[in-house]
Amino acid sequence: MPSYNWEARTKTGGKQKGVIEAASVEMVEAQLRKFGFSNITTKEVVKGISFKLPKFGGGGKVKTKDLIVFTRQFATMIDSGLPLVQCLEILASQQDNKFFQDILYQVKESVESGSTFADALSRHPKAFDQLFVNLVAAGEVGGILDTILQRLAAYIEKAEKLKKQIKGAMVYPTTIMSIAVIVVGVILVFVIPTFAKMFADFGGELPAPTRIVIAISNFLTRYIIVIIAAIYGTIWGIKKYYATPIGQKNIDRMALRAPIAGPLIRKVAVAKFTRTLGTMVSSGVPIMDGLEIVAKTAGNKIVEEAIYGVRQAISEGKTMAEPLAACGVFPPMVVQMISVGEATGAMDAMLNKIADFYDDEVDDAVGNMTAMMEPLLMVFLGTTVGGLVIAMYLPIFKLAGAVGG
Repeated sequence: MPSYNWEARTKTGGKQKGVIEAASVEMVEAQLRKFGFSNITTKEVVKGISFKLPKFGGGGKVKTKDLIVFTRQFATMIDSGLPLVQCLEILASQQDNKFFQDILYQVKESVESGSTFADALSRHPKAFDQLFVNLVAAGEVGGILDTILQRLAAYIEKAEKLKKQIKGAMVYPTTIMSIAVIVVGVILVFVIPTFAKMFADFGGELPAPTRIVIAISNFLTRYIIVIIAAIYGTIWGIKKYYATPIGQKNIDRMALRAPIAGPLIRKVAVAKFTRTLGTMVSSGVPIMDGLEIVAKTAGNKIVEEAIYGVRQAISEGKTMAEPLAACGVFPPMVVQMISVGEATGAMDAMLNKIADFYDDEVDDAVGNMTAMMEPLLMVFLGTTVGGLVIAMYLPIFKLAGAVGG
């Protein structure tokens, strides 16, 4: 069946475009008019010869960007009055990600078979997580699905921005350290042995720094396979240990207490907790359900246990602020603001204010950490490489001085 690119105007006057399969242009236009579109223009897609390579890795992936675009477009179409099934049909037909497209068609079929939209989404956890499904369920019950979807899109965008900030902060130091390790490794394994042979031919006692560098080079050259195996074994062992409940708890506790990264990890955890819970509470999700979902997506075992403790305390009739203060994970300012939010009945607004504040705090912390690490890494790289070079040239300077004298 041929495919057609189409462009049309919605009921509100906005432009919408996509790709749809149909037997003819007339059928495309008839289907789009049924959806409420006007001023329709179509063009048949000319298919060239293509070769598909086999896929490896066990399935596709839904990118965050695809999910954000889908959520925003879906909210706009629902707000325009288009039926749910027709929205899914249009958005699936114009989806470039084939894996996501297949999921959307399956969701459409489930809805047509009588499932609720939230139930249909819950069958595809690779694309739609618990937060997404629960917020959609709340939107369906409250009749505000378009508003919920707009909030979801905004939440996903902010969460992705936070994730990119953390990844971006790690790129520079990781790159510098990798370069340093490679450069020092090459010098020790390939360059120093040449100098050592030359110095041995000269005879005489070498300066202490030179002897130390040559000893390190000899050790590295002799045991390089063992060293690499030990590094891989250590990494494997840490991963295995982290996979156990006690290991994950201990490592996550150490991460929170780390001198430089610890405060940043704590701020990220607070921002994520308040943003997620604030979005769910403002969308009508019960606080107990919201805390359970937030705990599961905390990303840190200590924070997760603290949130479960808060949930348990609330079920026993306590306020949210009391157990938050007792767990010692959340800063006093956060506890006080949540306490005010509970007292005034504006918990959702207060949580979102805290999230905005800590988003800015994370921005500042990432910027400060990067600014502090840049000179430290440069000094480390310069000192390491420079020290090796000086250590190997000391005998040459000594020999030149002896000849000159």
